Amino acid sequence: MKQRFSSLDVKVIAHELSNTLVSLRLSNVYDLSSRIFLLKFAKPDHREQLLVDSGFRCHLTSFARATAAAPTPFVARLRKFLKTRRVTAVRQVGTDRVIELEFSDGAYRLYLEFYAGGNIVLTDKESTILALLRSVGEGAEHEQYRAGATYNLSLRQNFDGVPDLSTERLRDGLQAAIQKQLIESQKPGKKIKKKAGDALRRALAITTTEFPPILLDHALHVSGIDRNVQPEQVLESDELLDKVLAALQQANIVIDDITQAEVATGYILAKRNGAAKEADGEATDERGLMYEDFHPFKPAQLTADETIVFREFSGFNKTVDEFFSSIEGQKLESKLQEREDHAKRRIEQAREEQAKRIDGLQEVQELNIRKAQAIEANVERVEEATAAVNGLIAQGMDWVDIGKLIENEQKRHNAVAELIKLPLKLHENTVTLLLSELDAANGGDDEANETDSEPDDSDDEDAAPAAKGVEDKRLTIDIDLAASGWANARQYYDQKRSAATKQEKTAQASQKALKSTEQRVMADLKKGLKQEKDVLRPVRKQFWFEKFIYFLSSDGYLVLAGKDAQQNEILYRRYLKKGDVYVNADLQGAASVIIKNNPATPEAPIPPSTLSQAGNLAVCTSSAWESKAVMSAWWVNADQVSKTAPTGEYLTNGGFVIRGKKNHLPPAQLLLGFGVMFQISEESKANHVKHRLQRTDANKSVAGSDGDDAAGSDGSDDDEFPDAAAAPANDDDDDEFPDAQQPDDAESEEVSPGPHQQDADTANEDDDDDERPRVQSNPLQSGGKSGQEAEDDEDENTAGETDVDAATDNGEAEEDSVTTVDPSVTSEAPEDGPPKEGALLTNKERKALARLEKGKPIHGDPKPKPSKGQRGKKFKAKKIADKYADQDEDDRELAMKLLGSKAAEEKREAEAKAAAAKVESAEEARARRRAQHEKAQEEGLRAEEMRKLKLAEGEAGDDEDDHDADIFTQLDALVGTPLPGDEILEAIPVCAPWAALARSKYKAKLQPGQQKKGKAVREILGKWTKGMSEPKNIDNSALDSERIWPREAELVKGWKEAEIMSVIPVKLVRVMMGGGGAGAEKGKGGKGKGGRGGRGKKR
Repeated sequence: MKQRFSSLDVKVIAHELSNTLVSLRLSNVYDLSSRIFLLKFAKPDHREQLLVDSGFRCHLTSFARATAAAPTPFVARLRKFLKTRRVTAVRQVGTDRVIELEFSDGAYRLYLEFYAGGNIVLTDKESTILALLRSVGEGAEHEQYRAGATYNLSLRQNFDGVPDLSTERLRDGLQAAIQKQLIESQKPGKKIKKKAGDALRRALAITTTEFPPILLDHALHVSGIDRNVQPEQVLESDELLDKVLAALQQANIVIDDITQAEVATGYILAKRNGAAKEADGEATDERGLMYEDFHPFKPAQLTADETIVFREFSGFNKTVDEFFSSIEGQKLESKLQEREDHAKRRIEQAREEQAKRIDGLQEVQELNIRKAQAIEANVERVEEATAAVNGLIAQGMDWVDIGKLIENEQKRHNAVAELIKLPLKLHENTVTLLLSELDAANGGDDEANETDSEPDDSDDEDAAPAAKGVEDKRLTIDIDLAASGWANARQYYDQKRSAATKQEKTAQASQKALKSTEQRVMADLKKGLKQEKDVLRPVRKQFWFEKFIYFLSSDGYLVLAGKDAQQNEILYRRYLKKGDVYVNADLQGAASVIIKNNPATPEAPIPPSTLSQAGNLAVCTSSAWESKAVMSAWWVNADQVSKTAPTGEYLTNGGFVIRGKKNHLPPAQLLLGFGVMFQISEESKANHVKHRLQRTDANKSVAGSDGDDAAGSDGSDDDEFPDAAAAPANDDDDDEFPDAQQPDDAESEEVSPGPHQQDADTANEDDDDDERPRVQSNPLQSGGKSGQEAEDDEDENTAGETDVDAATDNGEAEEDSVTTVDPSVTSEAPEDGPPKEGALLTNKERKALARLEKGKPIHGDPKPKPSKGQRGKKFKAKKIADKYADQDEDDRELAMKLLGSKAAEEKREAEAKAAAAKVESAEEARARRRAQHEKAQEEGLRAEEMRKLKLAEGEAGDDEDDHDADIFTQLDALVGTPLPGDEILEAIPVCAPWAALARSKYKAKLQPGQQKKGKAVREILGKWTKGMSEPKNIDNSALDSERIWPREAELVKGWKEAEIMSVIPVKLVRVMMGGGGAGAEKGKGGKGKGGRGGRGKKR
């Protein structure tokens, strides 16, 4: 079986990786084992996984593998240098089995070696080794590998280029190969085993290293050259030499054909498994095949072999992935199956031991009954034997002599002596008798009577040898010499009753012991399976909407919500189109939700149930979930949502302006559900046509309205939502041009603050550069920032989640109003924002800076004011002047430094200058930030104008990632409950309002609680997996939709907890599942326990 890449395999893999990985970024590196690593590359909407087995293989893989919990030091260094860096080139080094991955235009290079022991080496642009998998000492055939050394590429095979194929090169190479083989054959030692007929191939492999041996065989076979030709014969014949040269050129053409195609065709060579063929009768193409080899071409020399099956794949990466992943998967499955078989053997062994113990007690009872009945049938003989032995003991005869006497009497065929079995057990006061059972005893008496009536010596002589050949079926019974025959029979009956009682107790205890053994074995099995790696499963390709919070409503509409402000912005720019509905709630943390309408009928209204479910999601993602407060949401049409404030300012990420009437929804129930959606094939969609709602038909009882009604109408919205009753319509045309009219009072413009508005205002008080007047708001009413204030807050704060404050607290629909939906303001300082002055300067620096700005000296004047009439002052000054008369300025500074006063002065001046430099740097950063903000404002305004123009024309809001054409086609393949005959492709986790999961087969209810969502997911999957493990719940025929189907169980068991936890949009939950138990409250009020939450039934 092939396990290692050839030079041609490396060349083809490098060619395909160059077409696939270039321009992707390395997202992370993982270690699967000590020598197998997984590199994940990604860019928007494109992900790849590169599996590297050092020294053996590397290829893109489509299977998910279990990674190590913590990275090794080597992986940690790879992450440090390469994470998030872009791949700029992938190439083979010369014709050697080395692949080079270039990152960031050569700033880093990762070399993958696939020869000898293999290695992975990371270097910088100067080829200095930064990290390597294994250090290698210097040897005769290789250089030294260690961190800090230089990675020498010149020693690689054909690094400077492949020499041209020529007759001289071929001749010189064959001569060198012959000379080398001659030297090796003369060396003392063991003989080198050589395969017959491969001398020429081996010589050519040494000569032309760019061609692997299998390709040389292919070329020689295609050219019609006999494989038994020797290299010496080729050198002697010019015609043969030219023929070999043509074969090598044919091999070169094969390589060119492979590498010219963007995706190479791969072939797996497999052999049929004889055992599987005998078991199945006829082996299929995929089952019963054992993979042996793989190549990027079809070897001509093997096509005639009927035992070899060729499997063709599009792409050499896919070929290698299938080859190794199949073998790896078989090994993992065999390990898991071996553990399960071992557990079954342990349980079966325990069951057999318990059954053997019970059977032994049953046999003891039957034997005791037979012995008692035999004693009763031969009571007279028993009495005679016991009397004879007791008589001999009474005479004082020695016990040994008694045994000899009985033995002699048996030789004389004494009837009583023949009943006794030697040796005697006189030390136990017992004797062993051989007694016939009841039927045998009766027959024996009849025969004895007949014999006694006709005694004959000849008959006795003939009967003696005949008796030797007959099997003795008499029972061996111990008889108590101190008891009578009947008393001995009673003892055996008592032993039978004792054994029966023991059997009953043993049966009861064995059931408990067997159950305990099964639990212990299953616990050991579960623990062992956790230690084993998971079975390889293909990586599921996610839908585009799975990166958001999503669900399908009960009416079949796709509902999307952002997980953060950035995703809210993406939803608005890319996916909010004409006819869609925007849903939000005036609560902290509420997500921006959009309902995708059918693009074919954008004017069709959204059903009330879908609006209600979208409102439930918006409320559940807000702070109402933790506070368990029942609140309501609201919805508007797509054309009522904008990014431009009334002041003309473009809002930050996650901030939106709502113009016109907001339609309030009824209070939302804090209830979510975690369920499963199944993706079915295109052919299976026809089974669900009658179960699918017709989205194109208008629903008569709907609460939607078109863009004209959104400005203010007295339509039928009041019937569906009485709380959203609209105020009388205004005759002004403010709704037509909301930007053209500036609001005069607080009623005409309502701006909702973020959740930390007070913190943001407090932070802005320290901004000395903001000279613009601030709008004072009523502390009892939710106020907001003006457009200019929002610009300043952009400098100070980063965008967070979208939080909304109610514009009308009484639930009345506002008319001609403008509401700003601001992103929540985080309390942490942004990483790229300008730091505040107070955070830059210490108190000491601030005081020094203040003195410097006012023109005061940094320190106090050292010269004190002269006082009037001080005695001796003039003399002292004159003395000092005379002393330092010859001292110049340089000498004075030197003296001041020696005294230390000059150093303190310079230190204070340096601190003041540093403080001034910090303030200047902060001002420059603030100016740059403002310039960036103004540029972003201009670009955002232009993009918003283009979006409005396209939205008015009914076109897409963004040219990129336009999914409107096939959104609903994809949704038709997602069902909650498969029907008989459906082909299930994938199982997709989903978290949605409970009402949206009404038709889901697998679902669990989530309420506000104290259980973390990770633990909740494990609990839900644990209960589902336990139910799927019971054979009585499985419908192997896949006809009963109420029972578990094997394909459903397989897909759900393949889920990973880390991948599905992100589906749940809340942090703390309480799981409620069928069966009478709440997951988080397990054991506190369960079914039939009468615990908290319900009283037991009184009788």
